[in-house]
Amino acid sequence: MLTLVPTALTISAAPQPQVEVVARGLRVPWAIAFASDGRAFVTERPGRVRVLAHGVLEPRPYFVVPGVAAEGEGGLLGIALHPEFPRRPFLYLYYTSRFGRLGGSMQNRVIRLEDRAGRAGPWQVIVDGIPGFNYHNGGRIAFGPDGRLYIGTGYADIPALARRLDSLAGKILRVNDDGSIPDDNPFPGSPIYSYGHRNVQGLAWHPFTKRLYATEHGPTGEGGLCCRDELNLIVPGKDYGWPAVSGVVGDPRFVDPLLTSGPTETWAPSGLAFAAPEGTRSLTLFFAALRGRHLHQVLLDDEGVRVVSEGKLLPWEFGRLRDVVAGPDGWLYLLTSNRDGRGIPTAGDDRVLRVRVPIPPTH
Repeated sequence: MLTLVPTALTISAAPQPQVEVVARGLRVPWAIAFASDGRAFVTERPGRVRVLAHGVLEPRPYFVVPGVAAEGEGGLLGIALHPEFPRRPFLYLYYTSRFGRLGGSMQNRVIRLEDRAGRAGPWQVIVDGIPGFNYHNGGRIAFGPDGRLYIGTGYADIPALARRLDSLAGKILRVNDDGSIPDDNPFPGSPIYSYGHRNVQGLAWHPFTKRLYATEHGPTGEGGLCCRDELNLIVPGKDYGWPAVSGVVGDPRFVDPLLTSGPTETWAPSGLAFAAPEGTRSLTLFFAALRGRHLHQVLLDDEGVRVVSEGKLLPWEFGRLRDVVAGPDGWLYLLTSNRDGRGIPTAGDDRVLRVRVPIPPTH
């Protein structure tokens, strides 16, 4: 049986990374995904998909998503490429809209877009009816090592929905590449993979154990609570407690986080990515911090169930950070989010950053 070991550690000093600016002048970028043909696709929250072709930002959008409700924290959010791209030339996009199964209310949906000879082709909705709001929409999507599409959602400002199994809010969902429900999901006939989440904005898999990890935003006053952002190890079918609990509580009904920011500090963690030093099973996990304005570095034990150490990189140097992805060149790629109404934009924002991070010692 898997035993989770929640950890609260003192932040340690970490070697500082080398940083290059790849692209400037983006409008609130949210997610980045790399293709094997030298392109990287970047979403902008107003509804545009942009392309970096061999490191150069193309001036014209690759695709403009119709009907995007770019209100509050909503808009065009996550992106994922089919794991067999370009042989199966599909891009997947998560966005907020007022169209869909829930009528004219704000909701989130996932569409599948076909890439045809380097241009955007036809698209179709594959997941609909995810409750939305001005805030707490989740938005991260990613394919797992099992070839299934995972979708992190938010609780859409209705806390009770997060633990209800008849709602897609406050969940991690798991679907096939066409949006259908896998036969081996924990709840038969349901796309729900785990529940009781407040606002999932990062998904990543351990390269060796294939276990799933997620970042989640903690409360901002609900129940008189603050902060308590989480890094979670996801167990299929389990309840992560929101809104009944938040942070490490030791209640056997719920899964405690591996790591939390505690009751006084806020990270607002978003994108999540692994980097593994060659020849070792010591895993380094990185997540982008929005309100914390840094890149958080977490060293896990060999099995990925205990935090060994953690550190903050680039503190306040580039402002709010939304996504972090391991690029095909071995560097990390970060997206800033300083033009989202909560940051302090500087010349060139928002940006795509290319980062080489020294791997910290294990002790």
